[in-house]
Amino acid sequence: MAQVTRTQLLREKCVACNADSPRVTNVEIAELHPLITEWRLVEEGGIPKLDRGFRFPDFAEALAFTSRVGDLAESEGHHPRIVTEWGRVSVTWWTHKIRNLHRNDFIMAAKTDQILQEKAGRR
Repeated sequence: MAQVTRTQLLREKCVACNADSPRVTNVEIAELHPLITEWRLVEEGGIPKLDRGFRFPDFAEALAFTSRVGDLAESEGHHPRIVTEWGRVSVTWWTHKIRNLHRNDFIMAAKTDQILQEKAGRR
């Protein structure tokens, strides 16, 4: 089986999930997690999630990033937990319907990273 690249992951779109949608396997996690190295695999209430904190110089930039992630979430139909504070944003992805991780979460984490990289490129 060919190894997926970050570029391939960024090209993917989220698929609609049902309660019986497949969770990612340990093999898939081992393949996908290295593509989003800044994201931590965490567990909250028995639910595995992807979590990352982002730092910004002020509240306005943190809020602008939050808005872009929100726009992405709406366009893909997959929504994270976002906590915005002065100079910081934390984003947590997981698939609510399956109470676990799905490939969608890795796609969205990679796309969230891309938003940050695009912002840095405009400075």
